[in-house]
Amino acid sequence: MTTGAVSISGLAKRFGTITAADDVTLEIAAGSLTAVTGPSGSGKSTLLHLVGAIEAADAGTIVVDGVEVTSLRRRRLSEYRRTVGFVFQRYHLLPALTALDNVIAPVLPFRVGFDKRQRARELLDAVGLADRERALPSQLSGGQQQRVAIARALVGAPRLLLADEPTGNLDSATGGQILDLLLDLREERGMTVLLATHEQQIAARCDRLLRLADGRVTDDLDLTAGESPASTLARATQLRL
Repeated sequence: MTTGAVSISGLAKRFGTITAADDVTLEIAAGSLTAVTGPSGSGKSTLLHLVGAIEAADAGTIVVDGVEVTSLRRRRLSEYRRTVGFVFQRYHLLPALTALDNVIAPVLPFRVGFDKRQRARELLDAVGLADRERALPSQLSGGQQQRVAIARALVGAPRLLLADEPTGNLDSATGGQILDLLLDLREERGMTVLLATHEQQIAARCDRLLRLADGRVTDDLDLTAGESPASTLARATQLRL
């Protein structure tokens, strides 16, 4: 079964005088890990928000697994959003809830075909936090909070994971661990991952690197050509992430 294949055609989005997406056309393979890079204001976050239906496009189409997201309305749009996992730079954990309850929160209002608490416990175990399920966010390190946020993003078994600067608030060692985790989870669950980052070493470990400038794709680099990690990083560095 195809999982998370994304097709984007002629995508456009403006905020007043600012062009955040300018005729973007892309094919993103199911199960791939794609880095979206570029300077601040280049449209990285907007692209992820459009694919995740957090923002509505002004023009163009987004198709995920054969479903035209840009044509969905109300109930079906809400249903689509529940098939997508979101991970953000600032974690967005609810401070009064435990790690376990934060993971459960996205599915709490809905009827689902699984035991919510059991699923949350399994995901905390998968991200290495089985012993911290009762901890509040204030009792966790930044890296641990991001692991909880990743578990929360996976609670609905998404086919598509959108990660917006997920290592941006972390030191390089912890950021590397978070990417290791995302790579492992992608492999285990067959998800497609679209990751916005300005960090060269993170981008160089992805399958593909897209560079944006002023809402347009200016570079599209295949990082699966069998090069050494050092060579891949050098090529990514040339793009001045």
